[in-house]
Amino acid sequence: MTDDDFLKMLDELQRKIEYDEEQTYSKVVIREYRNPSNFGVLDDPDALGEIKGPCGDTMKISLKIENQKIKQAFFWTDGCGATIACGSILTKIIKGKTLQETNDFSSSQLLEALEGLPIEHHHCAILAINTLQKAIKNYNTESKWSVKK
Repeated sequence: MTDDDFLKMLDELQRKIEYDEEQTYSKVVIREYRNPSNFGVLDDPDALGEIKGPCGDTMKISLKIENQKIKQAFFWTDGCGATIACGSILTKIIKGKTLQETNDFSSSQLLEALEGLPIEHHHCAILAINTLQKAIKNYNTESKWSVKK
């Protein structure tokens, strides 16, 4: 096999992968996992939640909070593309929202924002929402015992 043949084979494989993705995931999901926003962990967050889901994916959500509003939100995961997309879109949605508005946000609303996920990946949205709720719960619990900025 020549170098040109090998490169042609790689190009065909990449096109097949992209075609399969487009048949499985919405454009929003593909955009979010290929170029995630807010990926990482904030330095000195006001709130942090971390959960390992039943699928083995771990998600962390870190928040900066001011006057009961989320000023910054970051996520980190070692999970699949669907989990990355969930964390990315979720952190975009919750910025500027109050803790109450954020805590009331559901996995159904997250799935709607992503324009859907295959049923076998719905747990990724649940993981993201549960991690967010854990971060808020940790903030509310810890802020009762310490002075917050």
